Amino acid sequence: MMTDALSLNSNLYPIASPAGAYYAVSSPEPDAARTLLLHILRLGHTIPLTEALLEEWSGNNLEKGLETLYRLQRLDFVQGTAEPRPTLSINLEMQLPSLLEALSERGHALLADDNGLYYATAGFHHESAEEIAALAGDIVTLSRRHALLLKNNLNISSQAWSVSNPAGQSELGFFPLHVGQQSFVLVTGGTPQLQNEAFVTLVELLSRRYA
Repeated sequence: MMTDALSLNSNLYPIASPAGAYYAVSSPEPDAARTLLLHILRLGHTIPLTEALLEEWSGNNLEKGLETLYRLQRLDFVQGTAEPRPTLSINLEMQLPSLLEALSERGHALLADDNGLYYATAGFHHESAEEIAALAGDIVTLSRRHALLLKNNLNISSQAWSVSNPAGQSELGFFPLHVGQQSFVLVTGGTPQLQNEAFVTLVELLSRRYA
């Protein structure tokens, strides 16, 4: 969308990659990149990105917006396309089970809030889903309690947790997702599959409702 001189091609639609979508919601701490990514996830795939819109999304600072967008492109967090993405259904609840199924190699996943209540599940029985969601809520509390140790002392920026087998492969993964003032936990059974469009769609739908 930009040249080396940081000029904007206003005919392109900005679309977040799976890595960009994950970065946008991986931490509750706001920064320029996350702010711009969340705007893109909410609206960017439906309208071309103009200088006026980029300036608005960057706190009325076009130069800062151009620099942030360029950095996101260099990281492969966002790309420009000539055509918009197909329109998504606005019914989050109806789409959640199929989206969650695509996020695990086993087809087992659920979305819970930080209080330990689950919104939707794929592959897990109701009783198991309730217990796993409660465990996810406990993990969020544990993460917050030890955040300074993990980030400052151990220099671990990730907030994800995993129950692994002896080979180090994930049997149950917990991925906190922070959208606006709301925090969720995506739980995956087996190897997570977050590098696909289903994850981008999940974050887009959550962003539209909660960001």
